[in-house]
Amino acid sequence: MAETKVKHRSAEERAARGKACREKSPVSGHKGWVPSSDRPDPVALLEEQNLTRDQDLLPVRHGRMMASPFTFYRGAARIMAADLKDTPRAGLVSQLCGDAHLSNFGVFASPERNLLFDLNDFDETLPGPFEYDVKRMAASFTIAARNNAFTAEEVRDVTLTAVRAYREAMAGFAQMRTLDIWYARFSEERLMEAMDLAVGTQKGKALKKAESGAKAARRNVDKARARDSLHALSKLAELVDGKYRIVSQPPIVIPVRELGEVYGMSPDEVGPAIRKQLRSYRATLPADRRQLLERFEVVDVARKVVGVGSVGTRAFIALLQGRDQQDPLFLQVKEATRSVLEDHLPKSRFKQPGERVVQGQRMMQAASDIFLGWTKGVQDNRYLYWRQLRDMKGSAVVEEMRPLALTFYADACGWTLARAHARSGDPIAISAYLGKSDKFDRSITDFSQRYADQNERDYEAFAKAVRSGRLEASDAV
Repeated sequence: MAETKVKHRSAEERAARGKACREKSPVSGHKGWVPSSDRPDPVALLEEQNLTRDQDLLPVRHGRMMASPFTFYRGAARIMAADLKDTPRAGLVSQLCGDAHLSNFGVFASPERNLLFDLNDFDETLPGPFEYDVKRMAASFTIAARNNAFTAEEVRDVTLTAVRAYREAMAGFAQMRTLDIWYARFSEERLMEAMDLAVGTQKGKALKKAESGAKAARRNVDKARARDSLHALSKLAELVDGKYRIVSQPPIVIPVRELGEVYGMSPDEVGPAIRKQLRSYRATLPADRRQLLERFEVVDVARKVVGVGSVGTRAFIALLQGRDQQDPLFLQVKEATRSVLEDHLPKSRFKQPGERVVQGQRMMQAASDIFLGWTKGVQDNRYLYWRQLRDMKGSAVVEEMRPLALTFYADACGWTLARAHARSGDPIAISAYLGKSDKFDRSITDFSQRYADQNERDYEAFAKAVRSGRLEASDAV
């Protein structure tokens, strides 16, 4: 393999590059967004995406997206990707999450068993313009705040906070040593300290509400700490004839023993196929993790519906057992498809979409799941990635957040996204482009308000398609 020559520019040269990008694509250019005249039908984009998904799960996907414009936005990454292709770009590339809406941040355990706050979904990850992630994140805060019935001023302030946090964090990373950026992380301790600081700024009735919100957040963190494979065993499995098996909870969880003829295989064939896949997946792990995984054997497998945007893609959970029945390990096996960004950006250098997801996740997260790996599916053109199902994972209940809580959360997400971009991109150039004033913040906030308006129109078009029978939606979500 030919070696790639790496250019090492000085800090001054990198800053000058960012400033030059600012001249070419002014930060004020992100204001005033309007949909393109040839904008594709958003419902048609979803229908195209549905063609390769499990058809019996499409009503579940549509039902989840029907709940509100906020849940619709969660499942509309492909629609936004088509809109972003026509927006201004500075020309500064980072590894993108590709779907950086606020519900794709959360807490999980590091390999050292410490809780971290970070991005946690990378199905759409791809290198690309850093602005794409910032706009996806910022618009999600505008839409969530509207969903929570905030005032127009509160909606604006929450969105501004997210973008300002990104810009100010990137300025900090621009001053840091390279390894210090790589080791930077948002720990549980930092999360709690920042929350206490935010609560301390309140007075009177606002203080009581803030304290109540902080307690709820701590309960969620404590709940996340308890979410491990042993906890999953108590929730997802049952003891039958002295052996554990996954409980049937259709349509969300269906064990392979009940799936009937699926994917061209009988239930008796699915189990061995998964075991063969497990052996292939193990080969993608480092030697120490591979040896660790070899100590577990597969006990049962089920199809399990996940998320909003992922519904209909193939997703399974596998129950493995170590030394005995009280030594479980739950793995999640998710289908990886082309990133929605690949319709408009250069294709991934990884031919295997599962590897694209895994490598992108490892690049962006401060610490990743020790069992993160990939494999080809049993059928042609199907690819999978593997990870632990529950490893102290927890997500914020955004729909219940009041202005102070959502503003605090926006600050945390903005910092986290900047850190993820600084790991793979050029924080000095990006910071120089963003500048020291709030001009970028206000431009992205203007974009977010306009995009939230468009999202509401798309949601109405989607709801109309459901009401007309063009799309089928299920209440069993």
